[in-house]
Amino acid sequence: MRIVELGERLLVEHISALLKNTTAGDDCAVIECGSEFLVVSTDMLHRKTDFPEQMSWYQIGWMSAAVNLSDVAAMGAKPVGLLFALGLPESVTVNLVDEMMEGITACADTVSCKVIGGDIDSHSELTIVGTALGKVNPSNILYRTGIKVGDVVCVTGSLGGAGAAIFALKHNMRCPEKLACRLFEPVPRIAEAVTIGKTKMATAMMDISDGLAASLYELSRANNHIGFSISAEKIPVNKDIEQLFSKEEALSLSLYEGGDFELLFTVQKDKVVELQKKVDFTVIGDVVEKGIVLEKTVSTGKIIIECLNDKGYEHIKSS
Repeated sequence: MRIVELGERLLVEHISALLKNTTAGDDCAVIECGSEFLVVSTDMLHRKTDFPEQMSWYQIGWMSAAVNLSDVAAMGAKPVGLLFALGLPESVTVNLVDEMMEGITACADTVSCKVIGGDIDSHSELTIVGTALGKVNPSNILYRTGIKVGDVVCVTGSLGGAGAAIFALKHNMRCPEKLACRLFEPVPRIAEAVTIGKTKMATAMMDISDGLAASLYELSRANNHIGFSISAEKIPVNKDIEQLFSKEEALSLSLYEGGDFELLFTVQKDKVVELQKKVDFTVIGDVVEKGIVLEKTVSTGKIIIECLNDKGYEHIKSS
């Protein structure tokens, strides 16, 4: 069987089973380190598949740091270091490397994190492998598991902006600067994540790197196929999308396109008001026994319920 017949998610599950790794479903590996936990995550990015042609080398560097830091955030941890292995084509100039490193360090500086090492090699295509390290008190760490029926579903920030930018760039549409920035310079939600972890009010968390719908299915699988009922009207669709797309198209982008790197988490219902005093987020639905559905109010005022598709961004797509 070829890997494209399996797809990215099932391939990860297959490899995890070979390694007998029971924690592979979370955003980071977790290692006991004295009185704290060390969390570790790694991501590989390529010029052709991950960096649109319109990106500057500064933005390539920024994104490379952000995607790794976002995984650390998803565990409620504070980043303590970044490492990068760079595969560089021989045609790349030193000035471009300088620009890329400026972007990496600028993103890391926003969360008081340092680049602490790495490796350099020659490669036919620009390839960047980043590894992020973070630390967290064991009592504050958040996993994908722990959700209970009756919890509410929440997200930080807005959704769909990065996906809208990808679509616009691919189809030669005008892309507002704010949308392009959402895609090219995503902001890892470290401060929000650390606060959420410290309050102990959330029951599970992950980042929305591959789209809201795909992330909901990931959480469902991690919690014995628990269900979610999401309100279309409550999803915080990025307001800048309205310049380019219809309301229905904007909703679809918010559900199924990746790149926003916001946090998706569940909270005990009676803790929502208290947590909102500490962190800015939106409640978008409820945890139910089974099924992942979207509730929509049509023009007649009637509420219709439709199943959400298990689709989102995948590096290796099943055929």
